[in-house]
Amino acid sequence: MPRVQLPAVTPKRRAWNKGRLVGQKRPLLPKQVWAIRARLELAGNLRDLVLFNVAIDSKLRGCDLVKLRVTDLVGTGRVRERVSVIQSKTNRPVQFELTENTRDSVTNWIASPVMVGCCFMFPSRFHDRPHISTRQYGRLVRGWVVAIGLEPSGYGTHSMRRTKAAEIYRKTGNLRAVQLLLGHSKVDSTVRYLGVELEDALSIAEQIEI
Repeated sequence: MPRVQLPAVTPKRRAWNKGRLVGQKRPLLPKQVWAIRARLELAGNLRDLVLFNVAIDSKLRGCDLVKLRVTDLVGTGRVRERVSVIQSKTNRPVQFELTENTRDSVTNWIASPVMVGCCFMFPSRFHDRPHISTRQYGRLVRGWVVAIGLEPSGYGTHSMRRTKAAEIYRKTGNLRAVQLLLGHSKVDSTVRYLGVELEDALSIAEQIEI
């Protein structure tokens, strides 16, 4: 009796995003930035304060942020006002500024006993890792937003990257400036990243007279 070949059945896997909100993560508002910063300062959590401040100022992707070296931010005995790093995703350089508040927190952090002999700005507590992981960074961001009463599903590490960029765009409407600061090769990428809509474009156009 001939054997009947039955079609292979592939077991259904649970979708990775089932039950989760996906899509663009919201940038923080200025008042939310200050609320998180104040909590970290009051808690005396210097490492997280520096990580938060540098994340907002640098507008770096998480994978580049966690790999920052002390020498990236500090030169000739002082914290740099402007920093240039190579992005791992694009292999292109991007520059960013460090505000006075951020520079002060970095200065205090690198002078702390924890940082003696450390090459990376955010060293890992695990001996087999030279710096914190992007996953750990994500958990920290979640804790920050939850602490000020925000829904964590709407925020993530890209919220840190988008926060200052979104505020610059809101105040100036200068997409080219934001493009350069984010290290995007095309302005189209910046438009999509910021979620710029036609209404935004029209509002900007109405303010320009030639």
